[in-house]
Amino acid sequence: MVKQRKTPERKCIVTNEMKPKKDLIRVVRNKEGEVFVDPTGKKNGRGAYVSRDLDVITKAEKSNALNRQLNAEVDPSIYEELRMLVAGNGNEK
Repeated sequence: MVKQRKTPERKCIVTNEMKPKKDLIRVVRNKEGEVFVDPTGKKNGRGAYVSRDLDVITKAEKSNALNRQLNAEVDPSIYEELRMLVAGNGNEK
């Protein structure tokens, strides 16, 4: 009998909902203090997860949730990249 593996879940920093990791986008701050989007979810560094939802990304930008979570200044281009990911890959899960 094959044991069903548990789906890894993470919490969205904006909505505080637990969701399957694949439904979230990871944003990482590495040791050098660089902040970037990590579509693979495997890069080293402090990670924060945001739902694949344009409204949630807009809220994160307005409330500076990523800045607080990652303890770093998040460039507006990061939010643009998140929006592109959601818009371009909304149905790719």
